Amino acid sequence: MAQSLVNFLTGAKNKDFAISTGTHMHTLLQRTIVDKDCSTGDTNIIKIIENRPDLQSFFTKTAQTEVPIAGQLHGHFVSRRIDRLLINHETKTIDFIDYKTDTDKTTFVDKYKKQLQEYAELLHSAYPNYKISGYILWLHDWVLEKII
Repeated sequence: MAQSLVNFLTGAKNKDFAISTGTHMHTLLQRTIVDKDCSTGDTNIIKIIENRPDLQSFFTKTAQTEVPIAGQLHGHFVSRRIDRLLINHETKTIDFIDYKTDTDKTTFVDKYKKQLQEYAELLHSAYPNYKISGYILWLHDWVLEKII
């Protein structure tokens, strides 16, 4: 019984730490713009992004952050918030990122894929003629993984 309580409290403490870490990272990334003339945000994050061509376009002045989106999915109204969104009206493409702080990429992978699929469906409703791509940015190792 005592070990069960210890496991429960450890799990709760780890969950609280993960939530606070995720919230902190989201806040830092929301404020990050990488621009050759005038970058803003956390200098360590800026340096990482500057060395990652696959991430740079998501952190420009034209990238949108914390974008609300809502609509009907499978007969239910849903409201979501996309971490980073790029819309290119010339090429009719939309790319979006969802940040994840997990160190084990497999634990919630099905949940995360479903989440990104919902984002894609909502975006497709608003932009039916656009090609939509969705990515997870794993913040523990800065890997950008294409999901959609």
